[in-house]
Amino acid sequence: MTDFTPTYEMPPGSPPAEVDIDETLVRRLLQTQHPDLAALPIQQLEAGFDNDMYRLGTEYMVRLPRRAAAVPCIEHEQHWLPELVERLPLPISAPVRVGVAGDGYPWPWSILPWIEGKAADLGYPQDDQAFVLADFLKALHHPAPANAPTNRVRGIPLSVRAQNNEERMARLLEDTDAINPQIYQAWAEGLAAPEDARPTWLHGDLHARNVLVKEGQIAAIVDWGDITSGDRATDLAAIWMLLENQNARQTAIQNYGDDDPALWARAKAWAVIFGVVLLDTGLVDNRRHAEMGRCILERLTEDMI
Repeated sequence: MTDFTPTYEMPPGSPPAEVDIDETLVRRLLQTQHPDLAALPIQQLEAGFDNDMYRLGTEYMVRLPRRAAAVPCIEHEQHWLPELVERLPLPISAPVRVGVAGDGYPWPWSILPWIEGKAADLGYPQDDQAFVLADFLKALHHPAPANAPTNRVRGIPLSVRAQNNEERMARLLEDTDAINPQIYQAWAEGLAAPEDARPTWLHGDLHARNVLVKEGQIAAIVDWGDITSGDRATDLAAIWMLLENQNARQTAIQNYGDDDPALWARAKAWAVIFGVVLLDTGLVDNRRHAEMGRCILERLTEDMI
């Protein structure tokens, strides 16, 4: 298998950019490599942890790594998403064109389709989207080929994440009211559950900012930089990241169609990880991430009572 072993741990807050990216650079790259698109209007969008994004005209978005650790993520999207897009029941942000280093920019970059919708944390999906989410996950979670990427922090045994997660939980226990006996129980049960010996394709990072919602419906799944082969429990944590209502979460679990208690114990533990990381890092410099993390932990608490 292709070993994806990024050389970073999750930083205290948002990581700094390692290269200067602005509209002028994006325009130069387009003029050199995709001149038929170079005259389209360019609008800067909010940067993520790993990439800067620019809307390009009405049909496209440009996505450029802002730090070296994100370069393998862009390369994996470019290589694998065209293969997955045809069999998934929701639109995904598969590149329609690719770019290479040039004009002072050192890394590959992508042009993606523009998909209408807002990040789910700005308006979570309606309860009936529990079926849509479960169907998407079932379609994605098929065995990956032998050369699929692996990931050092996603789809792996929970024990590998234990020290970092428990340090963050201890910090949040002192600074917030988000860590409680139910969260500790969910984490402990996941750690104790048997590991999954049947790795599948994973999105790897299905938190609310990577899901677009339009009029209450899930419109697309975006940001596939963490695509990997591994334990599908990582993705199933999305049930607690995206569905506000307890009945909707139960519907998604039932519709996914696997009653293995170990799978769902691991899924809840992965939701603990996502909630803890988003809250811990978000409290430093990103209120949206902090609120997302708090919501995940509140939903888990409700389901563990």
